[in-house]
Amino acid sequence: MEGKNAKKLQKQQDIYTAIVTGASSGIGLAIAETLCEIGYSVYGFGRNFAREEAKALQQNYENFHPIVCNLLDTVPLCDEVNAIRKREAIRILVNAAGVGYYGLHEELSVKQIQTLIRTNLEVPMILTNRLLRTLKENHGYIINVSSITAKKTNPHGCAYGAAKAGLTNFGESLFEEARKYGVKVTNLHPDMTNTNLYREADFTCSDAEGCALYGAEVADAVRYVLSQREGVVVPDITIRPQYHRIMRKERS
Repeated sequence: MEGKNAKKLQKQQDIYTAIVTGASSGIGLAIAETLCEIGYSVYGFGRNFAREEAKALQQNYENFHPIVCNLLDTVPLCDEVNAIRKREAIRILVNAAGVGYYGLHEELSVKQIQTLIRTNLEVPMILTNRLLRTLKENHGYIINVSSITAKKTNPHGCAYGAAKAGLTNFGESLFEEARKYGVKVTNLHPDMTNTNLYREADFTCSDAEGCALYGAEVADAVRYVLSQREGVVVPDITIRPQYHRIMRKERS
């Protein structure tokens, strides 16, 4: 079985293109690297590719193409995606960009709430809208990086959990709509992951063993999704660390 899966991944390489949002750091960067390893031509959208990990990705893979952009500026975003679509055979869309603000709901600003909803839900819906016809033609994949928070209540993270729940429901409904055209839709639901998602929070992942995931482990789930034979879809993967522990940040 592993041999067949490896052959399937090998067959995909150098033929198709993938678009990954949030590719300059964290889970998105790890997924972009995995797709480059498989052999896809990867266009990674992100805010800043000057960090060391992002620089290393560019240096190690000629098939990685970084695109610096503000995802919330949707007109140039769609223009860029349309230009890629016209010259490349896009088979994968990974909606990995995300932003989180945490705390009592009344303490969030209107701008923070709007940024949460737009980044975590609106942008994936727009990109899917722009690329769905192409993905139907290529029997492609839409992979949404949702969150464990989409499946439970989230005190001190109401808006973030609601946005991710919306993304999960969008993915589930879209699969039922598009499956007859050969489109595969997968929602990934990682628990606490060691990324900069919590940069605006007063807590972060515990540094104890087994208390957080790493981006590469979420990327491994993407590899698994792509390794399935044609006709098999993995609609939902939930990934959790063994233990649930957080650390409070020291106040400066």
